[in-house]
Amino acid sequence: MESVKLFRRRPALGPLEMGVMELLWSRGESSVRDVVEKLERPLAYTTVMTTLDRLYKKGLLNRYKTDRAFVYSPQMSRAEFESRWAAELVAGFLAETQHSSAPLVSYLVEAVGQMDGALLDQLEEKIRRKRREHERRRRA
Repeated sequence: MESVKLFRRRPALGPLEMGVMELLWSRGESSVRDVVEKLERPLAYTTVMTTLDRLYKKGLLNRYKTDRAFVYSPQMSRAEFESRWAAELVAGFLAETQHSSAPLVSYLVEAVGQMDGALLDQLEEKIRRKRREHERRRRA
């Protein structure tokens, strides 16, 4: 949960930021010029440079300097990003004292049940494991 606390402060990514992240997840490391050339829509070099810098400052990208240009790479995989985003979303919702968590849990179970029965079984098993962990910590 430590990563959730850090990640919670990051704002949601806009469409351009997500597009850049998608590109970097697929290509690995890239310079600003590489990103400008590979984006689906034409954008100014400075726009892409600013976007990459923002993503770096948000802790989503690594960078190093070669000659006079920075080379950027994702700090985490797409799966790690999605996992942290989901954890942040749920933690944020559950942290709201004025809202009941019951609708969230109910909707989650309903949505999972409609999509995939095997996933519902996995959710049930995860709940059992988490309960056992919780019981062990409470006894300790």
